Amino acid sequence: MKFDHDAFISYAHMDNVGLGEGHQGWISNLHRALEVKLGQLLGKPPHIWRDPKLHGNDVFAETLLDRLRHVAVLVSILSPCYVKSEWTRKELVEFWKAAEAQGGVRLHDKARVFKVLKTPVRRDMHPPELQPLLGYEFFKIDPETGRIRELDEIFGPQAQIDFWMKLDDLAQDIRDLLEMIEGAGAPGSASEKPSNETIFLAETTVDVKEQRESLRRDLQQHGYKVLPAGGLPLVSSDMCTSLREDLARSQISIHLIGKNYGVIPEGHTDSIPEIQNELAIDRVSQGGFSRLVWIPPGLQVEDERQRRFIEGLRMDPRIQAGSDLLETSLEALRTVIEDRLKRALEPVRKKDVFSPSNENPVQIYLMYDQRDADVISPWANLLFNCGFEVIHPVFEGDEREVREYHEENLRVCDGALIFYGAAREPWVRRKLRELQKSPGYGRSKPLRAVAISVLAPLTDEKEKFRTHEAAVILQANGFGADAMEPFVAKLRP
Repeated sequence: MKFDHDAFISYAHMDNVGLGEGHQGWISNLHRALEVKLGQLLGKPPHIWRDPKLHGNDVFAETLLDRLRHVAVLVSILSPCYVKSEWTRKELVEFWKAAEAQGGVRLHDKARVFKVLKTPVRRDMHPPELQPLLGYEFFKIDPETGRIRELDEIFGPQAQIDFWMKLDDLAQDIRDLLEMIEGAGAPGSASEKPSNETIFLAETTVDVKEQRESLRRDLQQHGYKVLPAGGLPLVSSDMCTSLREDLARSQISIHLIGKNYGVIPEGHTDSIPEIQNELAIDRVSQGGFSRLVWIPPGLQVEDERQRRFIEGLRMDPRIQAGSDLLETSLEALRTVIEDRLKRALEPVRKKDVFSPSNENPVQIYLMYDQRDADVISPWANLLFNCGFEVIHPVFEGDEREVREYHEENLRVCDGALIFYGAAREPWVRRKLRELQKSPGYGRSKPLRAVAISVLAPLTDEKEKFRTHEAAVILQANGFGADAMEPFVAKLRP
């Protein structure tokens, strides 16, 4: 496909009126910035044009519509003015018709139309062609007041920084599509260039959208392909089909969970984040796939539906290798993603697990909260004196090293003893989940024994605690060697 122009900017005239005396119009500013950034990325000046919207000549208007047939990419600047304009609607329809005649609006998983949201517009008011597409939001919503601020230099240095960050996302995606168009069908072309890894980065609610965009930007800059790439259909059946296809092409899914419940698509009763999570769980069961769920630490949730969803994530009884729930900082999530992707690219280590023998004693991993570190010595001494190698957790040091050490212990230990003391029941359940998921870290043999030692103080929660996944040893009155004997017997060769 050959085109005379790289991109056409479709906009409403009122959106290019400067907010202050002597200030350039917002569209003019975007046009200039996009030309500069896209030129830097392409290594050559791009040809981006727009209609100045100052004519009243029907002949010129028809000439403009004809030129749209020779444009590779359409950039639509959505605003309340845009959706009410008959002329912008005509530009979109004419470009869409031309693109369909040229083989389709989509090239692989990318659309030749880019939706820029200058100010918020309800999705049901978007032109039908644009509704399923992902948008580039050039505005911020104050979480405290709910007020909307366009990313315009008139609102200060931070707004200007945010503008360039968002413009960089837009320019990189346009660059990728233009290179794909330029090399479509040629051997070794950009359209056939393999990605290091394909990652499913689940769509999120607006309160964690900024974190998602930051992750997406980082992943793409490191050469990873990120899906969904072109937006989601609004009808449930079509959405699920699209999501399953994207998950099937991916090696890992990442789900960022916020305080808002999210949009419920037509024909469904659950929010989009819930739907994506369920489909990812199904994808894990097919093998060759891992799933990461991230919840910001200290998240305050008011919506009862979202509260139930998050609690369900924390207590989900469906144990699967390769799935993790993290309630850490965003930087810690980045570290885990990096480790998980490295592991996916490494050859599978089949024989890297200790087996019990005279040279390699049985290894017992003690799992306890840091607040219980001073009270578990009697249990550790008993197990060591029985000839077992006792492994303790670490709580200090580099966060990445601590996590790697924990995963290594899950991979190689022959048994595990979880201490239910200062921590609450969800922590205990999470440790059971981690043990069940240890094959995802390369474990190749079953655990000999898992037990939970219930320590003081005895509470109603602890008295009611039951599980079929481990032996429960009640020792709220202190250490007792006899009570440990069944657990020790299972560990002996």
